[in-house]
Amino acid sequence: MILSPSILSADFANLERDIKTVTSLGAEWIHVDVMDGHFVPNITIGAPVVKSLRKVTNAKLDVHLMIDNPDKYVDDFINAGSDIITFHAEARTNIPNLLAHIKNNKKMSGLAIKPRTDVRQIINFLTLVDVILVMTVEPGFSGQRFMHMAASKIQALKAEKAARYPNLIIQVDGGINEETGRICRDYGANCLVAGNYIFESKNITESIKKLKNL
Repeated sequence: MILSPSILSADFANLERDIKTVTSLGAEWIHVDVMDGHFVPNITIGAPVVKSLRKVTNAKLDVHLMIDNPDKYVDDFINAGSDIITFHAEARTNIPNLLAHIKNNKKMSGLAIKPRTDVRQIINFLTLVDVILVMTVEPGFSGQRFMHMAASKIQALKAEKAARYPNLIIQVDGGINEETGRICRDYGANCLVAGNYIFESKNITESIKKLKNL
């Protein structure tokens, strides 16, 4: 199980410390939630923060663009040092062109879907992606409750992975803890994003261990 702790729940005054803590405990990726206040009703961070994070960690920077018109800003995140760039299928953009652009710049490409988006809408793009991100909460805020109906879509992606795309990474984000992480694993996920469960835990070591050992 690939673990990508979301710094949305970390201490923004001590991001370097928190990132080094989770990577020292086995987290391979660092999940960076970028929100624009339009695609989602919240504003977070941008490419300058990603550039700063690149200087303090060798972990893969897993950038999740919850923004409209991601094609206008994707080069900023490429140049800032992102390793994985995921944008939403529901955003206003040319999906195949943007996925190809990300890959042409030697970055891992990702496509995210909201809880109520039919997974069949993205099947034709699987030849162009490295990561599919299934949102199990409505994007925009941390700390929401896990949506089981959204997680069930992982099964369809697992079938596609088994049949045609063996290297596909099926990532899940939203309300992830030991219990919901196990549900996602059983459905076929192989990458989990967790924020509150890790960074607000009384025992970060134990929380990471539980998710890594699912």
